[in-house]
Formats: sequence, structure tokens, C-alpha cells
Amino acid sequence: MSAFKQERLMQVLLAPQISEKATYIAEKNEQVIFRVASDATKPEIKAAVELLFKVEVKAVQVANVKGKEKRFGKITGRRKGWKKAFVCLKPGQEINFAAGE
Repeated sequence: MSAFKQERLMQVLLAPQISEKATYIAEKNEQVIFRVASDATKPEIKAAVELLFKVEVKAVQVANVKGKEKRFGKITGRRKGWKKAFVCLKPGQEINFAAGE
């Protein structure tokens, strides 16, 4: 854990991704989904989750989400893309966002 600076780890996780799909995955696979910084790496994400939530992480999978194309009249633009991290927790571990740690 000391391989990364604590200030950097505080900036890696941006927000938990809370949706129907995220809830289903959390129950089925014991995974939690986070929106993370676009330059974050798997080891950084693992260290950040372990530091902030005091849980043990088994694995991390990441996916780049492309921004949607949006139109404003004739002009087409694109929203910014972002990175999503699927954090798999060790058995018996859980993160409860409703409790507001």
C-alpha cells in the first residue's frame, strides 16, 4: 500500500456507480462498481479502495466507457468518455454506501 502516495489514492476514485445493473452485479458477483480517474491503474484502484473503505480486494477489472454523441441543432458533439472499475471483494467483505461511513 505504501507504493502509492496517499494524495494520489484520494483522487483515483471519483464516485460509486449506482444503477440497476450495478446493484445486480454487486449481489451476484460480490463486486462494487466505481467511476475512476481516466489515468488510474488497477493496482492504484485496489490500493485506493482498501485505504478508503478498509476492505480486502480480490481483483479489479476496468472498462473505458465511450461518451455519447449528442446533437444541438445541426452541431453534433461528444460527451467526455470515462473509466469504470469493477472491484471484486474477498468473501465476507462488503461496502455499504447507504450507511454513509
